[in-house]
Amino acid sequence: MYFAALLARTEDGWEASDTELDDVETLADLADLAREATADDETVLVCIEQEGEWFGVVRVDGEDDPRVFVSDAAAAMRSSYGEILLSDELLGRQPEDPSALDQLVDLDGTEEGEPEGAENDDEEAERAAVAEAEAAPAGPLGDSGLLTDLGMDDKALLTLAPEDALSEIADALGCTDVLESVR
Repeated sequence: MYFAALLARTEDGWEASDTELDDVETLADLADLAREATADDETVLVCIEQEGEWFGVVRVDGEDDPRVFVSDAAAAMRSSYGEILLSDELLGRQPEDPSALDQLVDLDGTEEGEPEGAENDDEEAERAAVAEAEAAPAGPLGDSGLLTDLGMDDKALLTLAPEDALSEIADALGCTDVLESVR
């Protein structure tokens, strides 16, 4: 189970709305969703909490690139919502080469389109997914200073327990009631 909310900083204070992430596939999609939550180039925070295992905060300031913090990258990598936040750049790896993937189309060698040894391919894909999850570091990853100018320093963010993090962040930002109204 997850909880996701958008916190938009306006002239009148913070406004919150809960949000569904089912149609969000990339960090760019998430940033676009955040930008739609405000009329101006105001700061928007996307706060995500997954079953007390990890939390993430994405900060979007106008058209600037989103800034991301994840409390436990290895735990987030095991979540489809966490994978959205863990971009290749954040993980320090090279993005996949799309042209290399195009070369693999229609190379299965059978008439039905089902490659021989499909069970082995499934096992290999599962091993690759596990290896990728293990490649994400256990512990915090990203910009721990993304809330500093809003009232929460990086050391405080790094010490938050996942089950209490969003409430403590909202408290530091002065918007506890606003966040709790959408929880």
